[in-house]
Amino acid sequence: MHEIATVAELRERVEAWLEAGDSIALVPTMGNLHKGHMSLVELAAQHAEHVIVSIFVNPTQFGPTEDFAEYPRTPVMDSRRLARAKVDVLFAPTVDDMYPGGTEFACKVIVPGLSDDLCGARRQGHFAGVTSVVARLFNICAPTVAVFGQKDYQQLVLLRRMVRDLHMPVQILAGATQRADSGLALSSRNSRLDDAEVARAAAIYAALDRTRTALEEGAEDLDGLEQQAAAALEAAGLDTDYVAIRRAGDLGPAQSDTPRLVVLAAAWCAGVRLIDNVLVER
Repeated sequence: MHEIATVAELRERVEAWLEAGDSIALVPTMGNLHKGHMSLVELAAQHAEHVIVSIFVNPTQFGPTEDFAEYPRTPVMDSRRLARAKVDVLFAPTVDDMYPGGTEFACKVIVPGLSDDLCGARRQGHFAGVTSVVARLFNICAPTVAVFGQKDYQQLVLLRRMVRDLHMPVQILAGATQRADSGLALSSRNSRLDDAEVARAAAIYAALDRTRTALEEGAEDLDGLEQQAAAALEAAGLDTDYVAIRRAGDLGPAQSDTPRLVVLAAAWCAGVRLIDNVLVER
């Protein structure tokens, strides 16, 4: 595995692959890699001849009161895991390399509307930071496919829209959410929770799963189901941010007869914001 820190060096390698007619898969991450990330790497390897994993804690997707400084960073462990997975390149650029003119006035890619809904309503500017940095990574790495986790479902929908609207020649693949035995979705932020807090956080998936079952069994009161799930999170000692039932394709408002749904939730546990979702086919 090659560890590359500069855009110029990575472009040299990418250009050689493209000249040879090889395909490239990109797995963008912020590091602190766990089983969920590695499942995305495995999926990427099934769809391209070369795999690039980027590790970049992107400052532009964190608000002024959010956990950028505290975000867990484990570069040595990450490098070892990726080497064992036979990744071709670990791309770990600096902020200066990704934003050569600085972050304050850097060019942005914004997906209007949905960027300000759900998580975007609570984290102003977050998704503009995500789409802007992913667009940069696509330009640098020229991937045939890019792999993202389903846990970040709103991000997935936004990136697919960005790719569609800007005619980017890359296919977005979704990797299934990886879970602990309790059902808790694996996340780098889980490392900031103690055992008791992890047990409480498992209530998020439990509430989502109950909601999915009710919908599959024909329940039509979507507002009532959202309220019940939010109450379950509060009863478990979590601070509910939102629970929402939406159309799976575009996260638009759902109706009682919508066939494909997604149930999304965000909640705080001991100062850590956790998100999760489940898909529903009716």
